Amino acid sequence: MTLGTLRDDALTTTPGGFRVRLSLPWIRSLPLWSVRDLDVAVDGLPVQGLTCVLGERSVPRCELSAEQGWWFLQDRLTLEAPTMLASGSHRVAVSFSLAVPYLQAGPDGPLTLPFRIERALELDAGPEHGDMPTTGAKTADRPASPPQPGLDPEWTLAASAFNWTPEVVRADRPATDIAVDIVADGIAEVVELEPGQLWRSFPQTTDAEAEELRDRLAAAGGRVSIVGASLDDWASPTRRRPDTERLDFLLPQLHAAQRVGAEGVRLPAGQAGPALLGRLLPHLHDLGLTLYEEVQGQQTPSSPEHAAAYDAVVEVGDARVRLLLDISMLMPALPVSYLERLEAGGIPSELVARLRDDWRDPATHAAVVTLLRTGGVPPTVQTLYMNLLVRFGRSDAADLRGMLPLVGAVHLKFWDLDDVDGRVSRPIHELARELAPTGFSGTLCSEWGGHEWLDDDPAVMTSAHLALARSALAQGAASVLAL
Repeated sequence: MTLGTLRDDALTTTPGGFRVRLSLPWIRSLPLWSVRDLDVAVDGLPVQGLTCVLGERSVPRCELSAEQGWWFLQDRLTLEAPTMLASGSHRVAVSFSLAVPYLQAGPDGPLTLPFRIERALELDAGPEHGDMPTTGAKTADRPASPPQPGLDPEWTLAASAFNWTPEVVRADRPATDIAVDIVADGIAEVVELEPGQLWRSFPQTTDAEAEELRDRLAAAGGRVSIVGASLDDWASPTRRRPDTERLDFLLPQLHAAQRVGAEGVRLPAGQAGPALLGRLLPHLHDLGLTLYEEVQGQQTPSSPEHAAAYDAVVEVGDARVRLLLDISMLMPALPVSYLERLEAGGIPSELVARLRDDWRDPATHAAVVTLLRTGGVPPTVQTLYMNLLVRFGRSDAADLRGMLPLVGAVHLKFWDLDDVDGRVSRPIHELARELAPTGFSGTLCSEWGGHEWLDDDPAVMTSAHLALARSALAQGAASVLAL
Protein backbone atom coordinates (compact mmCIF):
# COMPACT_ATOMS: atom_id res chain seq x y z
CA MET A 1 0.00 0.00 0.00
CA THR A 2 1.11 3.56 -0.59
CA LEU A 3 0.63 4.62 3.06
CA GLY A 4 3.86 3.96 4.95
CA THR A 5 4.26 1.89 8.07
CA LEU A 6 6.36 4.74 9.50
CA ARG A 7 4.36 7.94 9.29
CA ASP A 8 5.71 11.45 9.80
CA ASP A 9 4.78 11.52 13.50
CA ALA A 10 5.97 7.97 14.28
CA LEU A 11 9.00 8.95 16.41
CA THR A 12 8.38 10.65 19.77
CA THR A 13 10.14 11.11 23.09
CA THR A 14 9.09 9.53 26.38
CA PRO A 15 10.30 10.43 29.90
CA GLY A 16 12.78 7.56 29.77
CA GLY A 17 13.60 7.23 26.09
CA PHE A 18 11.71 7.20 22.82
CA ARG A 19 8.71 5.61 21.14
CA VAL A 20 8.11 4.36 17.58
CA ARG A 21 4.56 3.74 16.36
CA LEU A 22 3.93 1.39 13.46
CA SER A 23 0.95 1.31 11.11
CA LEU A 24 -0.07 -2.19 10.06
CA PRO A 25 1.12 -2.81 6.47
CA TRP A 26 -1.75 -5.11 5.60
CA ILE A 27 -5.39 -4.95 4.44
CA ARG A 28 -7.16 -6.17 7.61
CA SER A 29 -6.57 -6.56 11.32
CA LEU A 30 -4.23 -9.37 12.38
CA PRO A 31 -3.63 -11.25 15.64
CA LEU A 32 -0.64 -10.01 17.60
CA TRP A 33 1.00 -13.42 17.39
CA SER A 34 1.42 -12.84 13.67
CA VAL A 35 4.15 -10.23 14.35
CA ARG A 36 7.56 -11.89 14.52
CA ASP A 37 11.28 -11.04 14.45
CA LEU A 38 10.67 -7.41 15.36
CA ASP A 39 13.78 -5.20 15.37
CA VAL A 40 14.43 -1.46 15.35
CA ALA A 41 17.61 0.41 14.50
CA VAL A 42 18.16 4.15 14.87
CA ASP A 43 20.95 5.87 12.97
CA GLY A 44 22.36 2.46 12.07
CA LEU A 45 22.52 1.14 15.66
CA PRO A 46 20.27 -1.73 16.89
CA VAL A 47 17.92 -0.68 19.69
CA GLN A 48 18.23 -2.67 22.93
CA GLY A 49 15.52 -3.22 25.53
CA LEU A 50 12.65 -2.79 23.06
CA THR A 51 9.16 -3.40 24.47
CA CYS A 52 5.64 -3.30 23.00
CA VAL A 53 2.96 -1.23 24.72
CA LEU A 54 -0.37 -3.09 24.80
CA GLY A 55 -2.89 -0.94 26.62
CA GLU A 56 -1.67 -0.62 30.19
CA ARG A 57 0.94 -3.35 29.75
CA SER A 58 4.41 -3.49 28.27
CA VAL A 59 5.72 -6.78 26.97
CA PRO A 60 9.13 -7.65 25.51
CA ARG A 61 9.08 -7.58 21.73
CA CYS A 62 9.94 -11.28 21.55
CA GLU A 63 6.85 -12.22 23.56
CA LEU A 64 4.22 -10.94 21.13
CA SER A 65 3.83 -14.50 19.83
CA ALA A 66 2.19 -15.44 23.16
CA GLU A 67 -0.39 -12.63 23.05
CA GLN A 68 -4.07 -13.33 22.37
CA GLY A 69 -5.03 -9.81 21.29
CA TRP A 70 -5.34 -8.22 17.87
CA TRP A 71 -3.62 -5.44 15.96
CA PHE A 72 -6.59 -3.43 14.71
CA LEU A 73 -5.98 -1.92 11.29
CA GLN A 74 -6.63 1.63 12.50
CA ASP A 75 -4.35 1.33 15.52
CA ARG A 76 -0.59 1.73 15.63
CA LEU A 77 1.66 -0.73 17.40
CA THR A 78 3.72 1.22 19.93
CA LEU A 79 7.33 0.25 20.60
CA GLU A 80 9.32 1.84 23.44
CA ALA A 81 13.05 1.90 24.10
CA PRO A 82 14.98 3.13 27.20
CA THR A 83 17.35 5.25 25.11
CA MET A 84 17.33 9.03 24.90
CA LEU A 85 17.58 10.59 21.45
CA ALA A 86 18.87 14.02 20.54
CA SER A 87 16.39 16.39 18.97
CA GLY A 88 16.24 16.56 15.20
CA SER A 89 16.17 13.99 12.43
CA HIS A 90 17.01 10.30 12.88
CA ARG A 91 17.24 7.40 10.44
CA VAL A 92 14.79 4.78 11.71
CA ALA A 93 14.74 1.23 10.34
CA VAL A 94 12.10 -1.31 11.38
CA SER A 95 12.06 -4.94 10.31
CA PHE A 96 9.58 -7.68 11.14
CA SER A 97 7.62 -10.54 9.62
CA LEU A 98 3.84 -10.91 9.41
CA ALA A 99 2.23 -14.33 9.42
CA VAL A 100 -1.10 -14.11 7.57
CA PRO A 101 -3.37 -16.66 9.30
CA TYR A 102 -5.85 -17.01 6.46
CA LEU A 103 -3.21 -17.63 3.76
CA GLN A 104 -1.32 -20.90 3.61
CA ALA A 105 2.22 -21.19 2.26
CA GLY A 106 2.52 -24.93 2.83
CA PRO A 107 1.39 -27.72 5.14
CA ASP A 108 3.38 -26.50 8.14
CA GLY A 109 2.22 -22.94 8.62
CA PRO A 110 0.66 -19.75 7.28
CA LEU A 111 2.15 -17.47 4.68
CA THR A 112 4.80 -15.27 6.31
CA LEU A 113 5.90 -12.03 4.66
CA PRO A 114 9.05 -10.04 5.56
CA PHE A 115 8.89 -6.27 5.91
CA ARG A 116 11.69 -3.75 6.23
CA ILE A 117 10.95 -0.04 6.35
CA GLU A 118 13.55 2.69 6.68
CA ARG A 119 13.17 6.44 6.55
CA ALA A 120 14.33 9.67 8.16
CA LEU A 121 11.99 10.85 10.92
CA GLU A 122 11.95 14.08 12.86
CA LEU A 123 11.74 13.50 16.60
CA ASP A 124 8.40 14.81 17.92
CA ALA A 125 7.39 16.00 14.47
CA GLY A 126 3.68 16.19 15.29
CA PRO A 127 1.15 15.60 18.02
CA GLU A 128 0.11 12.03 18.67
CA HIS A 129 -3.45 11.25 17.70
CA GLY A 130 -5.82 10.43 20.49
CA ASP A 131 -9.23 8.89 20.02
CA MET A 132 -10.51 9.33 16.51
CA PRO A 133 -13.43 11.75 16.18
CA THR A 134 -16.79 10.36 15.21
CA THR A 135 -18.12 12.75 12.63
CA GLY A 136 -21.23 10.96 11.49
CA ALA A 137 -22.43 10.63 7.93
CA LYS A 138 -22.35 13.73 5.74
CA THR A 139 -25.91 13.55 4.55
CA ALA A 140 -26.42 17.19 3.66
CA ASP A 141 -26.50 18.10 -0.03
CA ARG A 142 -26.05 14.49 -1.08
CA PRO A 143 -26.19 14.34 -4.89
CA ALA A 144 -28.69 12.02 -6.48
CA SER A 145 -27.30 8.70 -7.68
CA PRO A 146 -26.74 8.70 -11.42
CA PRO A 147 -29.14 6.63 -13.51
CA GLN A 148 -28.23 3.17 -14.75
CA PRO A 149 -29.20 3.29 -18.42
CA GLY A 150 -29.79 -0.03 -20.05
CA LEU A 151 -28.97 -2.18 -17.04
CA ASP A 152 -31.09 -5.18 -16.20
CA PRO A 153 -33.10 -4.24 -13.07
CA GLU A 154 -31.71 -7.38 -11.42
CA TRP A 155 -28.16 -6.10 -11.86
CA THR A 156 -27.08 -3.86 -8.97
CA LEU A 157 -23.94 -1.73 -9.06
CA ALA A 158 -22.11 -1.47 -5.74
CA ALA A 159 -18.86 -0.08 -4.32
CA SER A 160 -16.49 -1.88 -1.98
CA ALA A 161 -15.30 -0.16 1.17
CA PHE A 162 -12.01 -1.97 0.48
CA ASN A 163 -11.28 0.80 -2.05
CA TRP A 164 -10.71 3.14 0.89
CA THR A 165 -8.08 0.94 2.59
CA PRO A 166 -5.30 3.60 2.68
CA GLU A 167 -7.70 6.07 4.27
CA VAL A 168 -8.76 3.45 6.81
CA VAL A 169 -5.12 2.81 7.72
CA ARG A 170 -4.48 6.54 7.98
CA ALA A 171 -7.06 6.54 10.79
CA ASP A 172 -7.95 10.23 10.65
CA ARG A 173 -11.55 9.11 11.24
CA PRO A 174 -13.28 5.84 12.14
CA ALA A 175 -13.60 3.21 9.43
CA THR A 176 -17.36 3.09 9.97
CA ASP A 177 -17.60 6.80 9.08
CA ILE A 178 -15.66 6.15 5.89
CA ALA A 179 -18.07 3.36 4.94
CA VAL A 180 -21.15 5.48 5.60
CA ASP A 181 -19.79 8.36 3.56
CA ILE A 182 -19.56 6.16 0.46
CA VAL A 183 -23.34 6.35 0.50
CA ALA A 184 -23.74 9.81 1.99
CA ASP A 185 -21.45 11.36 -0.64
CA GLY A 186 -23.47 9.83 -3.47
CA ILE A 187 -20.82 7.41 -4.72
CA ALA A 188 -22.99 4.29 -4.38
CA GLU A 189 -26.17 3.26 -2.60
CA VAL A 190 -25.02 -0.33 -2.12
CA VAL A 191 -21.73 -1.11 -0.39
CA GLU A 192 -19.64 -4.18 0.27
CA LEU A 193 -17.97 -4.23 3.68
CA GLU A 194 -14.78 -5.67 5.17
CA PRO A 195 -15.26 -6.42 8.92
CA GLY A 196 -11.51 -6.85 9.42
CA GLN A 197 -11.18 -3.15 8.60
CA LEU A 198 -14.30 -1.85 10.34
CA TRP A 199 -14.48 -2.96 13.94
CA ARG A 200 -11.86 -3.22 16.67
CA SER A 201 -13.87 -6.17 18.03
CA PHE A 202 -13.25 -8.26 14.88
CA PRO A 203 -13.79 -11.20 14.53
CA GLN A 204 -16.32 -11.06 17.40
CA THR A 205 -18.40 -8.09 16.21
CA THR A 206 -21.31 -7.34 18.51
CA ASP A 207 -24.93 -7.05 17.38
CA ALA A 208 -24.99 -3.45 18.59
CA GLU A 209 -22.01 -2.45 16.42
CA ALA A 210 -23.44 -4.10 13.32
CA GLU A 211 -26.93 -2.68 13.84
CA GLU A 212 -25.57 0.83 14.40
CA LEU A 213 -23.76 0.74 11.07
CA ARG A 214 -26.82 -0.73 9.33
CA ASP A 215 -28.99 2.11 10.66
CA ARG A 216 -26.48 4.80 9.71
CA LEU A 217 -26.24 3.46 6.17
CA ALA A 218 -30.02 3.29 5.91
CA ALA A 219 -30.34 6.89 7.14
CA ALA A 220 -27.98 7.95 4.33
CA GLY A 221 -30.06 6.00 1.79
CA GLY A 222 -27.89 2.90 1.48
CA ARG A 223 -27.54 -0.76 2.37
CA VAL A 224 -25.00 -3.57 2.50
CA SER A 225 -24.67 -6.22 -0.18
CA ILE A 226 -21.92 -8.66 0.84
CA VAL A 227 -19.61 -8.86 3.83
CA GLY A 228 -16.07 -10.10 3.32
CA ALA A 229 -15.66 -12.79 5.95
CA SER A 230 -12.26 -14.16 6.97
CA LEU A 231 -11.40 -17.72 7.87
CA ASP A 232 -8.17 -17.79 9.86
CA ASP A 233 -7.08 -21.39 9.43
CA TRP A 234 -4.11 -20.90 11.72
CA ALA A 235 -4.54 -20.22 15.45
CA SER A 236 -0.78 -19.78 15.89
CA PRO A 237 2.30 -20.05 13.68
CA THR A 238 2.25 -23.82 14.17
CA ARG A 239 -1.32 -24.85 15.07
CA ARG A 240 -3.95 -25.24 12.38
CA ARG A 241 -7.57 -24.97 13.47
CA PRO A 242 -9.72 -28.10 13.12
CA ASP A 243 -13.11 -27.70 11.40
CA THR A 244 -14.95 -27.23 14.71
CA GLU A 245 -12.79 -24.20 15.53
CA ARG A 246 -12.97 -22.92 11.96
CA LEU A 247 -16.77 -22.95 12.22
CA ASP A 248 -16.58 -21.17 15.59
CA PHE A 249 -14.34 -18.52 14.01
CA LEU A 250 -16.81 -17.92 11.18
CA LEU A 251 -20.16 -17.95 12.99
CA PRO A 252 -19.79 -14.56 14.75
CA GLN A 253 -18.98 -13.02 11.36
CA LEU A 254 -22.11 -14.57 9.84
CA HIS A 255 -24.25 -13.17 12.64
CA ALA A 256 -22.66 -9.72 12.21
CA ALA A 257 -23.37 -9.88 8.46
CA GLN A 258 -27.02 -10.68 9.13
CA ARG A 259 -27.28 -7.85 11.68
CA VAL A 260 -25.69 -5.30 9.36
CA GLY A 261 -28.31 -6.17 6.73
CA ALA A 262 -26.10 -8.04 4.26
CA GLU A 263 -27.53 -10.65 1.93
CA GLY A 264 -24.35 -12.70 1.89
CA VAL A 265 -20.78 -13.28 3.01
CA ARG A 266 -17.67 -13.93 0.95
CA LEU A 267 -14.76 -16.36 1.30
CA PRO A 268 -11.95 -17.34 -1.07
CA ALA A 269 -12.99 -20.25 -3.27
CA GLY A 270 -12.05 -23.61 -1.84
CA GLN A 271 -10.88 -22.35 1.55
CA ALA A 272 -13.83 -23.69 3.53
CA GLY A 273 -13.73 -27.13 1.92
CA PRO A 274 -16.64 -29.60 1.50
CA ALA A 275 -16.85 -30.66 5.16
CA LEU A 276 -17.10 -27.11 6.52
CA LEU A 277 -19.48 -26.09 3.72
CA GLY A 278 -21.84 -28.83 4.86
CA ARG A 279 -21.69 -27.61 8.45
CA LEU A 280 -22.26 -24.00 7.38
CA LEU A 281 -25.39 -24.69 5.33
CA PRO A 282 -27.92 -24.87 8.22
CA HIS A 283 -26.57 -21.59 9.60
CA LEU A 284 -26.79 -19.91 6.19
CA HIS A 285 -30.43 -20.96 5.88
CA ASP A 286 -31.27 -19.86 9.44
CA LEU A 287 -29.68 -16.44 8.90
CA GLY A 288 -30.95 -15.97 5.34
CA LEU A 289 -27.41 -15.53 3.98
CA THR A 290 -25.67 -16.71 0.84
CA LEU A 291 -22.04 -17.80 0.98
CA TYR A 292 -20.09 -16.57 -2.05
CA GLU A 293 -16.89 -18.43 -2.89
CA GLU A 294 -14.70 -15.92 -4.72
CA VAL A 295 -12.68 -16.95 -7.76
CA GLN A 296 -10.10 -14.53 -9.11
CA GLY A 297 -6.87 -14.16 -11.01
CA GLN A 298 -5.69 -17.50 -12.31
CA GLN A 299 -8.30 -19.65 -10.49
CA THR A 300 -9.90 -20.94 -13.68
CA PRO A 301 -12.15 -24.03 -13.81
CA SER A 302 -9.69 -25.68 -16.19
CA SER A 303 -6.72 -25.46 -13.82
CA PRO A 304 -6.33 -28.76 -11.90
CA GLU A 305 -5.30 -27.03 -8.67
CA HIS A 306 -8.57 -25.05 -8.57
CA ALA A 307 -11.06 -27.50 -10.06
CA ALA A 308 -11.96 -28.93 -6.64
CA ALA A 309 -13.25 -25.53 -5.48
CA TYR A 310 -15.72 -25.42 -8.37
CA ASP A 311 -16.71 -29.05 -7.85
CA ALA A 312 -17.49 -28.40 -4.18
CA VAL A 313 -20.03 -25.69 -5.04
CA VAL A 314 -21.68 -27.99 -7.57
CA GLU A 315 -21.79 -30.89 -5.13
CA VAL A 316 -23.38 -28.81 -2.38
CA GLY A 317 -26.30 -28.26 -4.75
CA ASP A 318 -27.78 -25.48 -2.66
CA ALA A 319 -28.66 -21.91 -3.71
CA ARG A 320 -27.15 -20.65 -0.45
CA VAL A 321 -23.67 -21.38 -1.84
CA ARG A 322 -22.66 -19.55 -5.00
CA LEU A 323 -19.59 -18.31 -6.82
CA LEU A 324 -18.39 -14.72 -6.86
CA LEU A 325 -16.49 -13.99 -10.07
CA ASP A 326 -13.70 -11.42 -9.92
CA ILE A 327 -12.89 -10.06 -13.37
CA SER A 328 -9.22 -10.02 -12.52
CA MET A 329 -9.55 -13.40 -14.27
CA LEU A 330 -10.15 -11.53 -17.54
CA MET A 331 -7.16 -9.23 -18.02
CA PRO A 332 -6.27 -8.60 -21.69
CA ALA A 333 -3.25 -6.56 -20.57
CA LEU A 334 -1.54 -5.46 -17.38
CA PRO A 335 -2.06 -2.00 -15.86
CA VAL A 336 0.44 0.55 -17.11
CA SER A 337 0.84 1.99 -13.62
CA TYR A 338 1.73 -1.46 -12.26
CA LEU A 339 4.38 -2.07 -14.89
CA GLU A 340 5.91 1.33 -14.20
CA ARG A 341 6.10 0.48 -10.50
CA LEU A 342 7.77 -2.86 -11.22
CA GLU A 343 10.40 -1.28 -13.45
CA ALA A 344 11.08 1.47 -10.93
CA GLY A 345 11.51 -1.25 -8.30
CA GLY A 346 14.26 -3.00 -10.23
CA ILE A 347 12.48 -5.62 -12.36
CA PRO A 348 14.52 -6.04 -15.61
CA SER A 349 13.28 -3.87 -18.45
CA GLU A 350 13.24 -6.84 -20.83
CA LEU A 351 10.73 -8.68 -18.63
CA VAL A 352 8.64 -5.53 -18.14
CA ALA A 353 8.45 -5.14 -21.93
CA ARG A 354 7.39 -8.75 -22.26
CA LEU A 355 4.70 -8.29 -19.61
CA ARG A 356 3.47 -5.23 -21.48
CA ASP A 357 3.39 -6.75 -24.95
CA ASP A 358 2.77 -10.49 -24.38
CA TRP A 359 0.99 -10.83 -21.05
CA ARG A 360 -1.09 -13.83 -22.13
CA ASP A 361 1.77 -15.74 -23.73
CA PRO A 362 2.56 -18.88 -21.63
CA ALA A 363 6.24 -18.17 -22.19
CA THR A 364 5.78 -14.87 -20.32
CA HIS A 365 4.43 -16.75 -17.32
CA ALA A 366 7.48 -19.03 -17.43
CA ALA A 367 9.79 -16.00 -17.43
CA VAL A 368 7.97 -14.57 -14.41
CA VAL A 369 8.45 -17.80 -12.46
CA THR A 370 12.10 -18.10 -13.49
CA LEU A 371 13.00 -14.62 -12.22
CA LEU A 372 11.33 -15.37 -8.88
CA ARG A 373 13.00 -18.76 -8.44
CA THR A 374 16.45 -17.42 -9.30
CA GLY A 375 16.20 -14.67 -6.69
CA GLY A 376 16.04 -11.86 -9.21
CA VAL A 377 13.05 -10.04 -7.67
CA PRO A 378 14.17 -7.17 -5.40
CA PRO A 379 12.71 -7.42 -1.86
CA THR A 380 11.08 -4.00 -2.15
CA VAL A 381 8.70 -5.21 -4.89
CA GLN A 382 8.46 -8.91 -4.06
CA THR A 383 4.93 -8.72 -2.63
CA LEU A 384 3.83 -6.59 -5.58
CA TYR A 385 5.45 -9.03 -8.00
CA MET A 386 3.38 -11.92 -6.65
CA ASN A 387 0.30 -10.40 -8.28
CA LEU A 388 1.66 -11.81 -11.55
CA LEU A 389 1.26 -15.34 -10.18
CA VAL A 390 -1.94 -14.95 -8.18
CA ARG A 391 -4.13 -11.92 -8.81
CA PHE A 392 -3.77 -11.28 -12.57
CA GLY A 393 -5.55 -13.70 -14.90
CA ARG A 394 -5.38 -14.44 -18.63
CA SER A 395 -8.82 -15.86 -19.49
CA ASP A 396 -11.52 -14.67 -21.87
CA ALA A 397 -15.11 -14.31 -20.68
CA ALA A 398 -16.18 -17.07 -23.07
CA ASP A 399 -13.86 -19.48 -21.23
CA LEU A 400 -16.07 -19.15 -18.15
CA ARG A 401 -19.44 -20.04 -19.70
CA GLY A 402 -19.65 -23.34 -17.89
CA MET A 403 -19.42 -21.72 -14.46
CA LEU A 404 -21.68 -18.70 -15.05
CA PRO A 405 -24.92 -20.42 -13.91
CA LEU A 406 -23.27 -20.74 -10.48
CA VAL A 407 -22.27 -17.06 -10.29
CA GLY A 408 -24.32 -14.96 -7.89
CA ALA A 409 -22.13 -11.85 -7.67
CA VAL A 410 -19.27 -10.16 -9.52
CA HIS A 411 -16.29 -8.07 -8.49
CA LEU A 412 -15.47 -5.50 -11.15
CA LYS A 413 -11.82 -5.37 -10.10
CA PHE A 414 -9.78 -2.50 -11.49
CA TRP A 415 -6.26 -1.29 -10.86
CA ASP A 416 -6.11 2.08 -12.59
CA LEU A 417 -8.34 3.89 -15.10
CA ASP A 418 -6.03 3.77 -18.12
CA ASP A 419 -8.45 2.24 -20.66
CA VAL A 420 -6.09 2.13 -23.65
CA ASP A 421 -7.29 -0.66 -25.97
CA GLY A 422 -10.17 -1.29 -23.57
CA ARG A 423 -8.01 -2.96 -20.94
CA VAL A 424 -10.46 -1.81 -18.23
CA SER A 425 -13.79 -1.66 -20.07
CA ARG A 426 -13.47 -4.58 -22.48
CA PRO A 427 -13.55 -7.37 -19.85
CA ILE A 428 -16.66 -5.76 -18.34
CA HIS A 429 -18.34 -5.51 -21.74
CA GLU A 430 -17.50 -9.11 -22.63
CA LEU A 431 -18.62 -10.47 -19.27
CA ALA A 432 -21.96 -8.64 -19.62
CA ARG A 433 -22.44 -10.37 -22.98
CA GLU A 434 -21.95 -13.73 -21.31
CA LEU A 435 -24.01 -12.97 -18.20
CA ALA A 436 -27.06 -11.53 -19.94
CA PRO A 437 -28.40 -14.87 -21.33
CA THR A 438 -27.91 -16.68 -17.98
CA GLY A 439 -30.52 -14.75 -16.01
CA PHE A 440 -27.86 -13.42 -13.65
CA SER A 441 -29.25 -11.54 -10.64
CA GLY A 442 -26.88 -9.93 -8.16
CA THR A 443 -24.37 -7.21 -7.41
CA LEU A 444 -21.54 -6.04 -9.63
CA CYS A 445 -19.16 -4.34 -7.25
CA SER A 446 -16.41 -1.86 -8.05
CA GLU A 447 -13.26 -3.03 -6.25
CA TRP A 448 -10.02 -1.08 -6.58
CA GLY A 449 -6.80 -3.02 -6.10
CA GLY A 450 -4.47 -0.32 -7.38
CA HIS A 451 -4.12 1.50 -4.06
CA GLU A 452 -1.35 -1.01 -3.41
CA TRP A 453 0.89 1.19 -5.57
CA LEU A 454 -1.15 4.32 -6.43
CA ASP A 455 -1.84 7.30 -4.21
CA ASP A 456 -5.09 8.46 -5.83
CA ASP A 457 -8.33 9.57 -4.21
CA PRO A 458 -10.53 6.47 -3.71
CA ALA A 459 -13.76 8.47 -4.06
CA VAL A 460 -12.68 9.90 -7.41
CA MET A 461 -11.36 6.55 -8.64
CA THR A 462 -14.46 4.61 -7.59
CA SER A 463 -16.92 7.15 -9.00
CA ALA A 464 -15.12 7.22 -12.35
CA HIS A 465 -14.92 3.44 -12.47
CA LEU A 466 -18.63 3.03 -11.69
CA ALA A 467 -19.48 5.36 -14.56
CA LEU A 468 -17.23 3.41 -16.92
CA ALA A 469 -18.61 0.08 -15.68
CA ARG A 470 -22.22 1.19 -16.02
CA SER A 471 -21.66 2.07 -19.67
CA ALA A 472 -19.70 -1.11 -20.47
CA LEU A 473 -22.28 -3.35 -18.78
CA ALA A 474 -25.19 -1.71 -20.59
CA GLN A 475 -23.45 -1.92 -23.97
CA GLY A 476 -22.35 -5.50 -23.41
CA ALA A 477 -25.83 -6.70 -22.43
CA ALA A 478 -27.43 -4.75 -25.29
CA SER A 479 -25.10 -6.38 -27.82
CA VAL A 480 -26.67 -9.77 -27.02
CA LEU A 481 -30.14 -8.48 -27.81
CA ALA A 482 -28.88 -7.07 -31.11
CA LEU A 483 -27.82 -10.49 -32.36
